[in-house]
Amino acid sequence: MDRRHPRHGQLFRRESTNPILTPEDWPYTVNAVFNPGATLGPDGETILLVRVEDRSGVSHLTVARSSDGVTGWHIEDHPLIAPMRGRYEDRWGAEDPRITRMGEEYFISYTGFSPSGPLVILARTPDFRSYALCSVVAPPEDKDAGLFDRRFGGRHALLHRPVSSGVHGEAPNIWLSFSPDLVHWGDHRIVIEPRRTGSWDREKVGLGPPPLETASGWLVLFHGVKATAAGSLYRAGLALLDLEEPSIVLGRSDEWVFGPEAPYELQGDVPGVVFPTGWVAQEDGRVRVYYGAADTTVAVAFAWIDELVDFAYSHCVCGTFHPGRRCPLGGADPARAAEERPDALGLRQMEGQGTSASGGQDPG
Repeated sequence: MDRRHPRHGQLFRRESTNPILTPEDWPYTVNAVFNPGATLGPDGETILLVRVEDRSGVSHLTVARSSDGVTGWHIEDHPLIAPMRGRYEDRWGAEDPRITRMGEEYFISYTGFSPSGPLVILARTPDFRSYALCSVVAPPEDKDAGLFDRRFGGRHALLHRPVSSGVHGEAPNIWLSFSPDLVHWGDHRIVIEPRRTGSWDREKVGLGPPPLETASGWLVLFHGVKATAAGSLYRAGLALLDLEEPSIVLGRSDEWVFGPEAPYELQGDVPGVVFPTGWVAQEDGRVRVYYGAADTTVAVAFAWIDELVDFAYSHCVCGTFHPGRRCPLGGADPARAAEERPDALGLRQMEGQGTSASGGQDPG
């Protein structure tokens, strides 16, 4: 497989037939289709659970299937998950699902739009033809949640993003929570913070697809938001979490690695947005990343998993190249960490393991 990149620093290759799903593909009238959860079915087919916004402005979740994950999609003619009369938690919409397979079951963490605000709902399904609710993870406001696909010390783990009011100057962070039974959640810990500088992830951060286990750690693709005069820009960066202690951040990319540039990402209901919510690892070492483009269509891009892991280390926010070692800043905001832990930024580069300046590192 040819690994040559289209240009320097390009880790992701967009599928040439993007967008792979559009509103015109749907068997019923809709306004937009985007932000899909993704997984492989028992027979190896790719299953997407797509957020579908109807023309009333309310979202539901519909299943699409493909044998190769790119073409030949079969789209169900009715939603799998939709607002139900009498159910408060997602009365105003079901949005942005992430899918995690554990054993023979699939777990769906999605954002329910309740009259009190967004919250995280956890559901389970054996076949994507029916489902059962497990729990509401936390009261509003909370969103962007994804389960790890194995337990830690007998406990399930979930990354999610409580929504901050900003009254005290804090921006929304990615948190880690644990549960013994997928119902009761606690032991909450901050994992990744926005960087309150001029950086691409200064306004807020949020989880993309569920964490992907690699030999080096849990690979996390997260979105960051920067406000501009023309509106908010949504782009994606990388982090790597410890395999046994996922609250420990081993590396976090200083630079964004995937941003809006194609016409279908720059034009739509919300221009300038790429919003990854699902990925599927392939046997050849690549991962297919499914994302919403401009809150209007579904697209897919490909990347080599080992290159993503290497980038999280070699372009880390701490400015040092430290494969296999914990980032001295962790997931903290470097500007705040420099005040609280001034020694953290004084690490010397390990001999023979790259440079911070030539790689464009800027921990601030």
